[in-house]
Amino acid sequence: MTQLLDKPAPASPAKAPHTPAARTARRKALLHWIAVHSLGIAAALFFVLPFVFVVLTSLMSDQQALTRDLTPNTWEWGNYERVFNTPGFLTWWRNTLLYAGLGTVLTVVSSIPVAYALAKFRFRGRKLSLMLVISMMMLPPQVVIIPMYLFWAKQMDLSGSLWPLIIPMAFGDAFSIFLLRQFLLTIPNEYLDAAKVDGCGEFRTLMKVVLPMAKPGIAAIALFQFFAAWNDYFGPQIYASENPAAWTLSYGLESFKGAHHTDWNLTMAATVLVMAPVIAVFFFAQKAFVEGVTLTGVKG
Repeated sequence: MTQLLDKPAPASPAKAPHTPAARTARRKALLHWIAVHSLGIAAALFFVLPFVFVVLTSLMSDQQALTRDLTPNTWEWGNYERVFNTPGFLTWWRNTLLYAGLGTVLTVVSSIPVAYALAKFRFRGRKLSLMLVISMMMLPPQVVIIPMYLFWAKQMDLSGSLWPLIIPMAFGDAFSIFLLRQFLLTIPNEYLDAAKVDGCGEFRTLMKVVLPMAKPGIAAIALFQFFAAWNDYFGPQIYASENPAAWTLSYGLESFKGAHHTDWNLTMAATVLVMAPVIAVFFFAQKAFVEGVTLTGVKG
C-alpha cells in the first residue's frame, strides 16, 4: 500500500509547442486550406451560376427577361405550363424517353457479353478484337453517316423515325464495351473459378457472380448511354427531321427556340425542362457512376 501511495502520478500530455516554427506550420496549413476551398467554391460557382441564371430567367415575365434585373419581379410559374401546352412538346418527351430508355437497355444487354468475353476469355484473335473495338471508338459518326443513311432510308425505309438510331444499339456500343471490359478486369478470376468448381457454366457464372459485382460499371455505361441519347441532336436531325411526330427534345428545343426567339423566358423554361431529368438521374446515381468510372482504370 505504501508503495502504491509513493508511486508518482503519470505525467500529463505535453501541450503543443508554441515555437515560431510550429506557428509557421499552422499558418501554412490554414492558408493551404483556404486556398483549396476557395478554388473549389470558385469552380462550383463557375458551373452553378449559368444554371441559376437560366432558372431565374425562366421565371421572369416577357418584359423583364434579359434585362439588368437578376431576380424576377413576379415569379411567373405559368411559363412552365405554357411550355408544356406547346403543341408537340409532350410528344418530344415521349420520343426522347423511348430513344434514351430503350437504347440504354439494348446497349447494356448487348455490351455485357462482349465485354465479359474480352475481359475473361482467352481465345485466338482476342487482342485483334479489342483493337477493333478501340478503332470503332475513334471513328467519328460523320464518317459513316452517308452509307448508314442510305441503308436505313433506302433499303429499310425507316427514315422519319428513331428506329435507325435505336436498332443499332442492340449490337453493342464500342465505348460501353471498352469501359465495362476495363471494369471486369478488376474482378479476381478466383471468384469465377470457384463458381465453375461448384458446377456453374459460363452463362450462370456471368449472371450469378459477375453481374452483381459489376453493378458500378454497368451503372456507369448505362448513365453514359442515357445522357448521350437524351442530348443527341445529330442523329434525330438526320433521320427524324422530316417527321415532327418523331422529334426528340434536343431537336424540338431548336424548333421551339426559333418559334419563340423573342420570348426568352419561355425558351429558358423549356431548357430547364429538358435539363431537369438528366440532372435528377445523375444526382441519384452519382455514387455508382463515380465508382464505376474510377475502378475502370485500376487494371489494364
